[in-house]
Amino acid sequence: MRFHKKQAFDPGAPRRYNTDSKGGIAVKYTKLGATDLTVSRICMGCMGFGDAKRGQHTWTVDEETTRAIVRRGLELGINFFDTAIAYQSGTSEQYLGRALRDFARREDVVVATKFLPRTNEEIADGVSGQEHIRRMIDRSLANLGMDYVDLYIYHMWDWQTPLEDIMEGLNEVVKAGKARYIGISNCFAWQLCRANDIADREGFAKFVSVQGHYNLIFREEEREMAPFCRLEHIAMTPYSALAGGRLAKHPGETSKRLREDSYARFKYDGTAEADAPIIARTAEIADRRGVSMTEVALAWLLGRVTAPIVGATKVSHVEGAAKAADLVLTAEETAWLDEPYVPHPLEGVMAQNTPDAARAAHVWSTGSQTI
Repeated sequence: MRFHKKQAFDPGAPRRYNTDSKGGIAVKYTKLGATDLTVSRICMGCMGFGDAKRGQHTWTVDEETTRAIVRRGLELGINFFDTAIAYQSGTSEQYLGRALRDFARREDVVVATKFLPRTNEEIADGVSGQEHIRRMIDRSLANLGMDYVDLYIYHMWDWQTPLEDIMEGLNEVVKAGKARYIGISNCFAWQLCRANDIADREGFAKFVSVQGHYNLIFREEEREMAPFCRLEHIAMTPYSALAGGRLAKHPGETSKRLREDSYARFKYDGTAEADAPIIARTAEIADRRGVSMTEVALAWLLGRVTAPIVGATKVSHVEGAAKAADLVLTAEETAWLDEPYVPHPLEGVMAQNTPDAARAAHVWSTGSQTI
């Protein structure tokens, strides 16, 4: 069974949202940048969903657990979901698609997924950027069991493919009705600016959102990306909102992900000493307010972005994230959290956003899927 796009669907029409057990919607809503998409202020990140034997991560959860988390998120009013073709060889997309098919109407949810750059093998075989994007979106739609996604995201910068080719390929996806809007992830502000300038010049679809690495202990997006997005009305939907769980755990607490997520350790272990005072202050405010650290860290971020992407591997995780929408930090609390921050070096995908790294092995791949 697949979702089917309704021919008479009005994207601006009011939508029906699920409510919690008390009858009230637990999260707030906003528009995604300058689009007509109404999204919950919390986006459910689906990187933790998928077959743990078929991808980069060993700590992902099975389909039964995924379904329980997605269902609870819908009950709490979350309508915005973010996945990627690269997550656990496409099984994240598959688990999410089946859960949404069973628990929600397609027009009531906003689904985002992401595609990867061309591989060296594709380049050697002469696969164009446009053909690569067509193959990627078709595979993702098959995984999701959907005819379209609401937001199709360029996962990381492809230095080996002309940007004009990428933007035209994405425009064709929108024209074909396979995506309503396009977004970008893991880029510099100048790259986003250049891409949208090409789109303006050629009459192509423009990027309406940016998904970058941004949280209380990694704030490099504030240098150029955040001011640019405010000026251009581009939505910010940052990933790693809780720094791989570091902003959700009191010092000394641990979890399966904290123990096994080697990539998150790569991103954060090098600055752990500098980050410790911020984490301690997050814990102190949480204790003083009688709320969770998750709520404090997300409340701080919600004051700066459209919708942080919050991963969940337990039902309690999504419940904690939903509560953050109701927490407002005082100006004094915000300033106290801000004060200890020091500049951080770029890590992870952004550290590989260079021409020299273009041919090197990257973090993400499509795994065992046939594209």
